[in-house]
Amino acid sequence: MDAPTVAVVGGGLAGLTAALQLARGGREVTLYEADAHVGGQVRTAHEGGFRLDRGFQVLFSAYPTVSRVLDLPALQLRTFRPGAVLAREGMRSVLADPVRDPRAALASLSCPEVTLPDKLRTLLLRRRLQRTPFGEIFGGTDRAIAAELRRLGFSDAYITHFARPFFGAITQDPRLDSSKQLFEYIFKALTMGAIGVPAAGMGAITQQLASRATAAGTTIHTGRRVDEVTARGEHAVIHTRAGRDRVDAAVVATEPQTAAALLPSTPVPTETRSTITQHYALPAGGLPETAGRIILDVTGGDPAVVVPMSQVAPTYAPPDAELLVASFIDTPLDTPTEALAAATTASLGAWYPERSFAELRVLATDRIADAQPVQPPGFAATRPEVTAPPAPVVLAGAVTHWASIEGAIASGLEAARAVATAQR
Repeated sequence: MDAPTVAVVGGGLAGLTAALQLARGGREVTLYEADAHVGGQVRTAHEGGFRLDRGFQVLFSAYPTVSRVLDLPALQLRTFRPGAVLAREGMRSVLADPVRDPRAALASLSCPEVTLPDKLRTLLLRRRLQRTPFGEIFGGTDRAIAAELRRLGFSDAYITHFARPFFGAITQDPRLDSSKQLFEYIFKALTMGAIGVPAAGMGAITQQLASRATAAGTTIHTGRRVDEVTARGEHAVIHTRAGRDRVDAAVVATEPQTAAALLPSTPVPTETRSTITQHYALPAGGLPETAGRIILDVTGGDPAVVVPMSQVAPTYAPPDAELLVASFIDTPLDTPTEALAAATTASLGAWYPERSFAELRVLATDRIADAQPVQPPGFAATRPEVTAPPAPVVLAGAVTHWASIEGAIASGLEAARAVATAQR
């Protein structure tokens, strides 16, 4: 008997994960990716010896699905030191996790940007979430991140100086209107494992999944856009410029707008948030010293986060240079490149007046209009199921879970399970 055939539309992490699992399960899998390369937003460009990830992205090693699916040792993670440098004009302080970084306990205790009661509340929150299984977080009463922090007694200073730049950058939501369940999931992962980037760039995650999927038998077509996916009884039909392919099942794992267009009868959320990331070169030794921590702007300015990337991952820059990355979370996408660079230079100069950043040079600017789906309180209960489309088509990606590497991989696994269950 011939193996069941499955088409996967979209070569991001969700699609690659689904393809890998289905091919390992004995299916004949063909993956279609409209772009010239797989990976979606998780990819790395190379520019003059620099590795430039698309947007500022990191990998949380404690995410349960990530640690189960990816070969983390093979990625050779270069990890950030726990905590952050909180910066304003003429003043810098360190706020770290004293449990995971005891050497920074005294510096964190004396950090003037966050009150002592807030620090104690953080430890209590840490303890509570460590006792809460990941699987139980996306449930129960939900509210906005800012509202939840205030309910827990955190001060406006804590929200402005730490939560806004840090979690605002992760969720692309500077006002912290997103679901508090996102905050809890991320915060739990922060306290349980390392945060880092693969030595070869975030694109190494994509390459690992793509290589495994290919080795398992998946055929990957890049530069092949799918124009239509239709369910026809017990089969699905994939329409491309090359013609029509009839398969036993299909997985749609694209970004939200494309998924909505391909599946008009399925309620796919399409509202998204945007972000800007700018990458800079500096001469060797030119980075601000952070001991491997990110820098947060406590004043509410942009860039909200500045990352001494090659200090954490020397493989990201050639030997005679450094790589610095800035994340803008509340700046219009059409802001000129020069204005973005000027803002970063001004911020660095204010935070580190003893240093000169005159040689800072722009390498690339990522303007990502659809960085993440909007994820308001209660979003998890309204996301479409992977089985929402007409059978035998299933859905995968951030539109079914939450926007993260963890969510993408988990959705790919769930989509693969749905196909396998239907074909038994």
